[in-house]
Amino acid sequence: MCLCIPSKVVKIDKETNMATVDTMGVQRVASLDLTEEGDIKVGEYVLLHIGFVMNKIDEAQALDSLELYKEIIEAMDKEDREQAILKDGECIDRGV
Repeated sequence: MCLCIPSKVVKIDKETNMATVDTMGVQRVASLDLTEEGDIKVGEYVLLHIGFVMNKIDEAQALDSLELYKEIIEAMDKEDREQAILKDGECIDRGV
């Protein structure tokens, strides 16, 4: 199952059309090829799917979602939490 966790854009490489995003403290690179040129800016929140930025998300919505995810993670047992946080997400990282 894929979950779209809001990620904050921390860097954009216009030459490669890639964005570095931060997802709850984990940084990864995602393609901007499925978005309009110039539509995504550093500091904005986005949703990812299979290594591509799909769309922007309102900051208030993003922060609410991130707070909910933190509550879910805190409710997990240690082993499940480590898997969710430390293991690369198949949906987000594949192909990038």
